[in-house]
Amino acid sequence: MGCGRVGSRLARSLEKRGHSVAVIDIDTDAFRRLGPDFHGQTVKGVGFDRGVLSRAGIESADGFAAVSSGDNSNILAARVVRESFGVDNVVARIYDPGRAQVYERLGIPTVATVRWAADKVLRRLLPEGSEPVWRDPSGNARLIEVWVHQGWVGQPIRRLQEAARTPIPFLLRVGTGIVPSPETLFQDGDLAYAAVELDRISEVEAIFAAPPARH
Repeated sequence: MGCGRVGSRLARSLEKRGHSVAVIDIDTDAFRRLGPDFHGQTVKGVGFDRGVLSRAGIESADGFAAVSSGDNSNILAARVVRESFGVDNVVARIYDPGRAQVYERLGIPTVATVRWAADKVLRRLLPEGSEPVWRDPSGNARLIEVWVHQGWVGQPIRRLQEAARTPIPFLLRVGTGIVPSPETLFQDGDLAYAAVELDRISEVEAIFAAPPARH
């Protein structure tokens, strides 16, 4: 939702990665930002309207990004998508840092600023293809922000580390970094950072993109 600078950049980036994309905006002129090479769906309307969301195909969506210019519209749309349509993988752009912390507590990740926001939204929407936050000079060892399936909520960090066979040195929780102990419980809205060797990134991302295996 939202076809400004962030929304249009995000939509084009997702399409280039092979994803099908629908873009919602109340102003049809905004769709010009997508350019002539964009082949996704464009839907005129208010992004928190259930009918508009249905026309955009929300029932079959794997993720939803609310990146319009209004905080209230973004958070309302994100909550409607999560609570009414059952899409867990949502993210909202919020301009007010104070509001962002409140919404993080509701389990809705928030981001801000143009280039940074588009890149961060991509990493939170997609269970694969994360960009490294840090890499060693050789490029072999990396710290990545990894997308974690909702099924891991309530599980101790120990179990996440054992499943992926890799350390999780810190979490970002409600905008604050914490160094978890093995028994720290992964919470809804947490962002996990994993230390991974280059040749295991896809494997680790795939493990966290799926719910934990039942014993």
